[in-house]
Amino acid sequence: MVTRLGRAQPYALSTFRFVVGLLFTCHGVASVFGVLGRPMLSAGTWPGWYAAVIQLAGGILVALGLGTRTAACLGSGSMAFAYFDVHQQTGLLPMQNGGEAAVFFCWTLLLLVFTGPGALAVDRLFTTPRGAARRDTGTRREHHLGVPV
Repeated sequence: MVTRLGRAQPYALSTFRFVVGLLFTCHGVASVFGVLGRPMLSAGTWPGWYAAVIQLAGGILVALGLGTRTAACLGSGSMAFAYFDVHQQTGLLPMQNGGEAAVFFCWTLLLLVFTGPGALAVDRLFTTPRGAARRDTGTRREHHLGVPV
C-alpha cells in the first residue's frame, strides 16, 4: 500500500498544484477584470491591483507548472503581506478578519516552493529528470518508499 501511495505522490502533487494555481488565478481574474462578483480594481492602485496581477500571473504559472517555485514564492509572499497589512487590521484571527483565503494561499503556495511542481508540469519539458545520468549507468538509487530519486 505504501509503495503504491509513494508512486502516486508526484501525480497527486501535480493535481494539488493545478487546483491551487487555478483557484489563485480565479482570484486574480476576479479583481483585475471585475468578474465573478468582484468589482474591477483601478490599474496601478496599491496594493490591491498589484496583488491581483500577482494572483493572475502567478496562478497561471503555478497551474501550468512553469517556474512553479518562483511563482509560488512570490504568491505566498503577497498573501502574507495581504494578511498582515490588510486583514489583521480588523482582527487578530483569520475567522475574525476574513483572511482565511490569504492564509490558505500563503501556506499552500509556500508548500509548493519546497515540494516543487510534481510529475506533470511544463517545467519537465525543459529539464532532465532527476537522476537521469545515474539511470543510464545502471546505478539507480531508490527512496525508502521505492520511488526513484
